[in-house]
Amino acid sequence: MSLALLLVSNSTNHGQGYLDHCMPEMLDLLGERRRLAFIPFALLDRDGYGAKARDRFRQDGVETRVVTGDDRGLETLDWAEAVFVGGGNTFRLLKTLQDTDLLVAIRRRVDDGLVYMGASAGSNIAAPTIRTTNDMPIVQPTSFDALGLVPFQINPHYIDPPTGSTHMGETREKRLVEYLEENETPVVGIREGAWLRVEDGRVWLGSTRAARIFRRDTAPEERAPGADLSDLLRTGTA
Repeated sequence: MSLALLLVSNSTNHGQGYLDHCMPEMLDLLGERRRLAFIPFALLDRDGYGAKARDRFRQDGVETRVVTGDDRGLETLDWAEAVFVGGGNTFRLLKTLQDTDLLVAIRRRVDDGLVYMGASAGSNIAAPTIRTTNDMPIVQPTSFDALGLVPFQINPHYIDPPTGSTHMGETREKRLVEYLEENETPVVGIREGAWLRVEDGRVWLGSTRAARIFRRDTAPEERAPGADLSDLLRTGTA
């Protein structure tokens, strides 16, 4: 069965409300589906995060139930027609999913047709590993292996070095090049306000911002908004 995914760089754009910039795309991917499971594990305040998601999706007629780290969480996944994994700390998110066996359950449900949507950390875990996250490792997962829904790595919140900056630390680009010194899997740097949509065996870039593609021993490449990135489904190696 063909996967249906929406991998968003960020959940809130400057000057807009929570998910406002990507909600039209979410609703388009959902179609007539109206049962959504929300995974809040990337933040410490799961109750508050869950309430925020429920309130936002309710505005567009989507019923949302919050996934918990127990048998009820598995029941919620079975009830849902789609899952949305919220952003926060990627290490905390992945560790919780591993500890509760929900990582395996999500992968199985997505393979069976569950629509998957994620923002920031939720997009990171759709990749083979979380090695290209921007987050601090505040907890230690069992491994860095993630869902592997796509065969390439993701770097949400990708930022270009500011013009005229005197900062002497590594840029985001340098860090991703370092990753590729030790790994072969390509990386998609998704700038804020943009997303990747995967459906019908294709992947393309949404919104109005370009993405930056990193491959080993190759100069970084810009892909324009609306670009077809389906070549990454064929060339990525997990």
